[in-house]
Amino acid sequence: MDFSQVECSGCGQAMKIQRLRCDDCNVNVEGNFDASALARLSIEGQVFATAFLRTHGSIKKMEALFEISYPTVKNRLNAIVKELDRAMDAPSVNSQILDRLARGEISVDDAMEELS
Repeated sequence: MDFSQVECSGCGQAMKIQRLRCDDCNVNVEGNFDASALARLSIEGQVFATAFLRTHGSIKKMEALFEISYPTVKNRLNAIVKELDRAMDAPSVNSQILDRLARGEISVDDAMEELS
């Protein structure tokens, strides 16, 4: 299962990765990890982007591989670029402060002071 694509059943937001484990030596690392921008693409977007890279960016090969037209290849690539742009947007300072508050790292008073 691709956990970078798992959505919360309560609110529909993307869930965070909190634990990584090596199966070979059983080392565990815990924390808050974000999936890469590419991993946050839809499965279809990941497949299309991978195929595009494997064909060295050849739109002609993409047309043949997916049996779609040139404009359709371009439209899908443009949609992937938009997804990547959204995935790479940095959170605002206010958002970071509120996230720290939600995790209990700072108090409400501290958050109010930092937000003002």
